[in-house]
Amino acid sequence: MTNNNLENSNDWAKKAYAQLKQKQEQQKIEQQKIEQQKIEQQKQEQQKIEQQKIEQQKIEQQKQEQQKVERLEIIKDQDFIDDIKPKLGKFDEEFTWSAMVLAAQGKKVEQISLDEIDWLSRLRKGLEETRKGFVTELLDKLGDDPLTPETLDDLETLLLRADAGINSTDKVMSSLRKKLNEEVVGGEQGIKFLKEELISILEVPIKKSNKKILVPEKDKLNIWLIVGVNGVGKTTTIGKLAHLSTSSKYKTLIAAADTFRAAAVEQLMVWGERSHVDVISNQTKNADPASVVFDSINSALKRGTELLLVDTAGRLQNKNNLMEELSKIRKIIDKKVPNANVESLLVLDASQGQNGLKQAKGFAKSANLSGAIITKLDGSSRGGVSLAVSLEVDLPIRFIGAGEGMRDLRPFNSFEFIEALLADK
Repeated sequence: MTNNNLENSNDWAKKAYAQLKQKQEQQKIEQQKIEQQKIEQQKQEQQKIEQQKIEQQKIEQQKQEQQKVERLEIIKDQDFIDDIKPKLGKFDEEFTWSAMVLAAQGKKVEQISLDEIDWLSRLRKGLEETRKGFVTELLDKLGDDPLTPETLDDLETLLLRADAGINSTDKVMSSLRKKLNEEVVGGEQGIKFLKEELISILEVPIKKSNKKILVPEKDKLNIWLIVGVNGVGKTTTIGKLAHLSTSSKYKTLIAAADTFRAAAVEQLMVWGERSHVDVISNQTKNADPASVVFDSINSALKRGTELLLVDTAGRLQNKNNLMEELSKIRKIIDKKVPNANVESLLVLDASQGQNGLKQAKGFAKSANLSGAIITKLDGSSRGGVSLAVSLEVDLPIRFIGAGEGMRDLRPFNSFEFIEALLADK
C-alpha cells in the first residue's frame, strides 16, 4: 500500500472513529435527556401524589372539624340542665325525706352534701313508676291492719308484677309467712320487715365481692369492660361513668371497642366531649376491637390513666362470636397489664324485665361478669329486676341510672334504693 493510500485509510478511520464517537456522545446526550425526562416525570407524579395527600388531609381535617361542629351542635341543642350543679331549694318533703334516709345510715348533718340530697330526690322520682304499680297498691291494701294470708297473696302478685323474679319473691314470701305464723304483724311492721328482706337479697352478692361500693383504685390502672346487648343504654352509661369518674378526680379514658355498631364511636365522642374525657378509636369499618383495646392500654399507660372504660360490641353474628371477642379482649388485658384491676360490668335495661334477667344469665356464664348496672329505672314499672339479678345470677348491682341526665347514674346503695322504692308518698 502506498503512502497516499495509507494516509487516506487513516483519515477515513479517524473520520469513522470521530463519527462513531460523536454518535455515541449524541446517544449519551439523548439517553441523559430521556433519563432527565423520566426523573422530571417521576418528580411531577410524586408532587401530584403529595398534592393529592395534602388535599385528602385537608378534606379529612374539614370532615373532622365538621363532625366536631355537629357534635357540639348536638350538645348545644340538647337540654343539659343536669350538668348544672344542684342548688338549695325549698325545705320541702323531698328534702326532708332525703335527709332522713341519709341520717338513717348514720350520717351527721355536717357530712351530708347537697349533691347527695339531690341524687336521692331524683332516685325517688325515677322509681315513681315502680312505686305506683307496686307500693301504692301495697300500702292501700295493708293500711294499719295486721297482715293476713290474703294480704300476702296480694303482695306476692305485686312483687312478680314488678319483675322481682320467682326466686326472690318466694324468698321474701317464705320469710313473711314464717313471721306471720310466729306473731301478729301490723302494716307498719310488715313494711319494715319487707324492707329488711329486700335489702338482704341485694346485699348478699355485694358482701361476697368484699366491695361495698365499686370505685377505681387511685394511682393504678383500673379497666372496666362495659358489656351488654345493643339498646340497653351501654354507650350512654359509659358517658355517665366517665363524668362520674372525672368528677371524682380520676384520670379517665374511653376505648371505643364497639366497632361493629354504626354510630357507636360518634356517640361516644359526644359523651367524651361532654365529660371532657378523650376517646381512643379506630373509625375504619369493622376494625378489630382487640386492637382498639391494645392501643387504648398503651395510651392509658403513657397518660397515667386510672380508669379505662371499654365499650364492647353488643352483638356480633352470633352469641359465640361475641363471647370470643370478649375473651380475646380479656387475653390482651391480662398479657399487657396483668396487674390492672379489671371489672366486667353488664348493663341491663330495667324496662326489659325478665328478658334482662335472661341476658344476665347468658352473659354471666361466658363473660366473667363481676357486677351489673341497671339503667332506665325512671321509665319502667319493673324496678324489681334488681332483686332477681342479685338472687338468681348472684351479681352485685354496682350502679343504677334513674334518668337521662349526666348526673343520673350513681353507685348502688341497697338501703337507699329500697327506701326510694318503698317511700310511702
